[in-house]
Amino acid sequence: MRVVFMGTPAFAVPSLTKLVEADYAPVAVATGPDRPRGRGQKVSPTPVKKAAQEAGIDRILQPEDVTDPGFAEAVANLAPDVIAVVAYKILPPEVFTAATEGAFNLHGSLLPKYRGAAPINHAIMQGERETGVTTFFLKPSVDTGDIILQKRMSIGPNETAGSAHDRMKELGGEVVVETVRQIEAGTADPQPQDDRRATPAPKIHDDDCEIPWAAPGEDVHNHVRGLSPYPGAWTMHDDTRLKIYETRRAEGEGPPGTILEANSRLLVACGEEAVEVRTIQQPGHQKLDATDFLNGYDLAEGDRLDPA
Repeated sequence: MRVVFMGTPAFAVPSLTKLVEADYAPVAVATGPDRPRGRGQKVSPTPVKKAAQEAGIDRILQPEDVTDPGFAEAVANLAPDVIAVVAYKILPPEVFTAATEGAFNLHGSLLPKYRGAAPINHAIMQGERETGVTTFFLKPSVDTGDIILQKRMSIGPNETAGSAHDRMKELGGEVVVETVRQIEAGTADPQPQDDRRATPAPKIHDDDCEIPWAAPGEDVHNHVRGLSPYPGAWTMHDDTRLKIYETRRAEGEGPPGTILEANSRLLVACGEEAVEVRTIQQPGHQKLDATDFLNGYDLAEGDRLDPA
């Protein structure tokens, strides 16, 4: 089985390594270009490129533009049976139709729910208690192809998007391997998605991250953890933007966004009930637990955080 793997970030690495461990080592990997990364902005490879090199895969494609005809030609010349896509760019048909047995994508939700670029974030922001992964055959319309496999995973009541992401990438790797096995064996039984059940999970922009203090405490809590650690929920205190990464639901009442306690703990009123802020950050500083933050930042009971 000639597999070509396409992916870029850390989320895709377990899928690649599990394919290698299962004796489906890709004949080539496509990933993003080397770019300046990290605080030092040193030019470095993508996580997938690094993993591919460690696995001894020497055929690595790094197109700037996946719609470049040269990329489609390079993929076709590899004569792939299967193309496995995990957290990569939207591919044109000229690329994904090169696979004789089909090209499939791993998506971080139970499709057709949460179609789009940020399924993990949106699922948690909506208070879902369960999510999962889906593999589906690619077609031109994004995230709409026939479903091959799905596997479910729970979401804890205080779990963040970061934690769910890290568990999901391992689960996804298992499903990618099983998908390749079924395609090879001819036992895959793809099923069409029910578009009536589809919900969107679009890319998250900065304005989407503002904390809606007027919402019930449960919704505020879900908003914060669904955006933690990245891109991070934010609010304003006077002219200072504060990022909040961890909260807990709590009892309390007052005008939304009002600081109810700022001593041994940081408690903020919501539209209903309140939330206890556990981890917070001001610009130019490290994340701190609320107690340490209050020791160095002037925030007092009765102060207001701007409501949405």
